[in-house]
Amino acid sequence: MDKRSIVHNYNINNRENYIALIIMHIALGVVINIIPVLSKVIFIATILFFLYRIFNATPGNKPLEIILACSYMVGAEVLFRMTSATFFYEGVKYLVILFMLTGLVTSYISNRAYPYLIYLILLAPSIVVAILNLNYGSNLRTNIAFVLSGPVCLGFSALYLFDKKIVMRDFLEAFKYLSLPIISMTTYLFLYNPSIRDVLSGTSSNFAASGGFGPNQVATVLGLGMFTLTVRLFMKSPTLWLKILNTILLIAVSYRGIITFSRGGILVALAMIAVFLLFLYQRSTLKMKGNIVFSFLLIVLLGPLIWLYTSNQTDGLIEKRYANQDALGREKEDIATGRLYIFKSDLEGFFQNPILGVGANGAKELRIKNGEDIIASHNEISRLLSEHGSFAFIILLILGFKPLLYRVKNNKNIFFYAMLGFWFATINHSAMRIAAPGFIYALALLNIQNDKRLIHRKRLSTKR
Repeated sequence: MDKRSIVHNYNINNRENYIALIIMHIALGVVINIIPVLSKVIFIATILFFLYRIFNATPGNKPLEIILACSYMVGAEVLFRMTSATFFYEGVKYLVILFMLTGLVTSYISNRAYPYLIYLILLAPSIVVAILNLNYGSNLRTNIAFVLSGPVCLGFSALYLFDKKIVMRDFLEAFKYLSLPIISMTTYLFLYNPSIRDVLSGTSSNFAASGGFGPNQVATVLGLGMFTLTVRLFMKSPTLWLKILNTILLIAVSYRGIITFSRGGILVALAMIAVFLLFLYQRSTLKMKGNIVFSFLLIVLLGPLIWLYTSNQTDGLIEKRYANQDALGREKEDIATGRLYIFKSDLEGFFQNPILGVGANGAKELRIKNGEDIIASHNEISRLLSEHGSFAFIILLILGFKPLLYRVKNNKNIFFYAMLGFWFATINHSAMRIAAPGFIYALALLNIQNDKRLIHRKRLSTKR
């Protein structure tokens, strides 16, 4: 068999496997909607499946298996939360940490990743302060886990993935694993709430259209799905049928994201897509640029159509939402929907305790003590300052400058700024309530290499 036939068969098998996985995950969304208790069974089966793959992987393949496992769990986190599948609310973050720890004890760590070890150490003092200050009526584990599981998830992910080499095809495979459970969640949302008109309640974030769960988190993950499917459309859709399939999926995910009425996740997704396309176009050959322009024109045509359909389904309320108006068209005073007030409240905690801060979840405790209605912080930067005091400045310096310094010597990752932007924008409107911003941040630190020969990768995939 010559090289061309091997390449041809490889592409056909990949396409068929992808379509089969799409169908399977649409079916999972249907099954979870019909029999909700099966969500727990699927959650457990998913954990066992990925643990089996990780522990049976060869040393050379283990990093990829860990990345794929984490990608899938991050994409599934909100679906598992909204269907009460996890045994702990922060369960998926714990799993990502577990998977990364498995890699850390069985694989090498870059000697340039040590700032993230310092970062993890700097999180510890806030736990001590919390133990000393937390009210007796509060649950220590859940309170600390709520605010620190996200940062710790980021720390271990960055520590393990920093400068890990991965070929582009495997990196795109991680995006596929990330998007599959998001397709299941989108299916679930369509069945949970087929018509947005039945649950319209003004221009505020809509819980009913978000599967009865937090619209902010749902929109964030759906926005991430919009990005990964766009990447798929531009980079992994060589045939017309795959372009059509990925376009349909992108439309469905985008529509469900918009009708959550939560703007942050959608606006961030659009910014990510724009940055990604800019870098993709710059790095492409003349022939590839033609394909990019074609796909871009397709999106440009579809965008207004999706928006017009959504506007019709919401009786024009979605337009008022993005214009920061109420249902009567009056401009709202607070475009940040209370987040600015929380930000100022966090800063007050920092000024009262500038050295060590008020401790993990201490900002929330202070608001409860003061009898305030708004409790949980939406901004990770203000929360860090309030709860970690002066250590927050070092933490922010590490998180902000370490990736940029790495980028100076390694600029092959065309997704770098899109992913780093996702992390920064998300922690400013949704803190680190889910694992996605921390894990996506770590993916930006990977060392992406050019694809190896398809013959070599074919043999690897046959053995697996």
